[in-house]
Amino acid sequence: MKRILKISIITGVLLIAGYIVHFPYHKWARKHVNYITATDDHPLNCISCHLYLQKDNLLARMVNRKYYSPLNLAVSDDGSMLFVSAQDAGMLLVVDPAANKVLKRIKVGNHPHSVAVDSDKKICYVTNQWSDDVSVVSLETGKVTDTLRTGNGPAGLALSPDRKRLFVVNSFSNNFSVFDLDSKEEVSRLSAGNNPTGIHFSPDGKSAWITSRRALIAPYGTPVMTELTKVDAAAQAVSEHRNIESAYMMENVAFTPTGDLALFSLIRPKNLVPSIQVERGWMMTHGFGVIEQKPGGRCVQLLIDEPNAYYPDPFGIAVTPDGKKAFISSSGVDCITVISIDSVRSILNTVPPETVATYANNLGISSRYVLKRIHTGANPKGIVLSPDGKSLYVAEQLEDRISVINTDKLEVAGIIDLGGPRKISVARHGRRLLNNAGHTFQNEYSCYTCHPDTHEDGLVYNMASKDMGRNITNTQSLRDIAETAPFKWNGLNQTVYKQDGMRFSTVLTRTEPFSSKDLDALTSYIMTGIPNPPDLEFNPNGELTDAQKRGKAIFERTRDFKGNEIPVVNRCVTCHPAPYYTNRKSADVGTLAATDDSILFDTPHLNNVIFSPPYLHDGRASTLEEIWTVYGQTEQHGALNDLTKTQLNDLIEYLKSLRDPAYNKESGRIYRASLSN
Repeated sequence: MKRILKISIITGVLLIAGYIVHFPYHKWARKHVNYITATDDHPLNCISCHLYLQKDNLLARMVNRKYYSPLNLAVSDDGSMLFVSAQDAGMLLVVDPAANKVLKRIKVGNHPHSVAVDSDKKICYVTNQWSDDVSVVSLETGKVTDTLRTGNGPAGLALSPDRKRLFVVNSFSNNFSVFDLDSKEEVSRLSAGNNPTGIHFSPDGKSAWITSRRALIAPYGTPVMTELTKVDAAAQAVSEHRNIESAYMMENVAFTPTGDLALFSLIRPKNLVPSIQVERGWMMTHGFGVIEQKPGGRCVQLLIDEPNAYYPDPFGIAVTPDGKKAFISSSGVDCITVISIDSVRSILNTVPPETVATYANNLGISSRYVLKRIHTGANPKGIVLSPDGKSLYVAEQLEDRISVINTDKLEVAGIIDLGGPRKISVARHGRRLLNNAGHTFQNEYSCYTCHPDTHEDGLVYNMASKDMGRNITNTQSLRDIAETAPFKWNGLNQTVYKQDGMRFSTVLTRTEPFSSKDLDALTSYIMTGIPNPPDLEFNPNGELTDAQKRGKAIFERTRDFKGNEIPVVNRCVTCHPAPYYTNRKSADVGTLAATDDSILFDTPHLNNVIFSPPYLHDGRASTLEEIWTVYGQTEQHGALNDLTKTQLNDLIEYLKSLRDPAYNKESGRIYRASLSN
């Protein structure tokens, strides 16, 4: 009896203690979650943050998986093998499409991008975008036999028709390299557009077009202009720089078999139009360009969108050997659009030129040349046709597989599983959400559209939150922002939850906000899985040059060159301390424009800042130098007016060297130990 009484007393005490503790704790937890999410109805689930926002530790390794994430692919001359760049795994996958089997998994460089194959020599070339090199792979041994040093960020590549030259597009340094394959030497390096990525030779081998993704830097208010670069193969020289108006994100290019037309994917942004137009179906449109390959040939832009449905983020493009069909992968809606080239020719040949010019903005015209939409798995990227043109292979990046499309029946005929993890982690689900347009009005665009490769697109937008034409905004990068809250240029969003939750749906998508589960996943991916590329161009090994050391001293100085003490508020290092080079506070640096509300600006982080032009909150500074030489002539944005031109150059060189702190100081080639979500 005494024992029962004792147990009852203990139980009662515990219940009372639990009651006393529960309600204050629950009240505190509710308040805490409300602050983090900026809502009052998000589920109280500690796991959402305290487990799925972990990175680089045991918990993170427990809840996440390593994925392959195929990006691009090539096919052997006889069609018996596929070669796939597995971006997150750092591998080249050799696939037997007949057996639906991965034959070899070959370790290459960091962040492989594209593949070219020389079947005669049994050699495969793989660009490693974050290693600044090309892996030369023997298909007989399955090993890397040589490495070709390139420019910064090698992406697309192509063998010359005689297979004596390899052309490599360097996406970060805005140029392309030409290699002699006998000597393995780089024989020339020539300028291309802004962030070039794709290259394809004409059927006669005399020329190639190189596409670019980022628009040329220009003042806000001027039309977007992005460059296509034409290469004379024999002369190994640039023969034409052609600016394509009102288009960007021109990922890839293909030719018709006769060589009379070149087709390339594109996006037509409406960044000068207030974002309120999203709900009227007019913010981003997507399509392809057609260049007539003759003297004075026109460049015509055609949309793949429809009046009430959009097909965002076009990436891969391929033309059948008979020249009848073109295929475009729309990675934002998981589908392939099939184009009738005969119908396109009919438009070019019969419609008056002044009318054709209006088709770039005509949402109702695509029904004249779109044959079919073929649905795929998550995030279709690179595509390639079999030599006979009967099969189209599609790299489903966030599905870890290759889909096989029958080009006669225009339907998926099979799936090649690359062997990635079966489990879709929370962060992987978030990555799918970021790359998919399903949460925007009429699928008009995805997060990726403005944040390609989780970076930023280099454009300035009229967000129209309060007043039309006021507070224009330069897109900010999503890379490695976990430790840099608050977010938004005015710093009003304390967490990613708020940035991508209600605020996102109200201002940008004009739809219902993400569900709590989806918002948890998106936040998990953004907070854990987006590293910066290594800054191999300006800081290859963590050792500063003499100029960068001098610039660092200026950045950290407390006295000017006249011996006067610099007020703490005017020192560079005060607002931009290492390792992320932000104090996460707001400041007035004298950059308010006449169209801005009177606000303070959140101090941006500076790692990899050289790869994010234009600069300032409204993108008015085309270069880092202009921040001070044109727009920072007072002392509000750092005490720098005593600098000579040479000293300012030293400071700029130091800013170029700032990179993701996750790369150790001994080797700029070591990819951070992040998760391949």
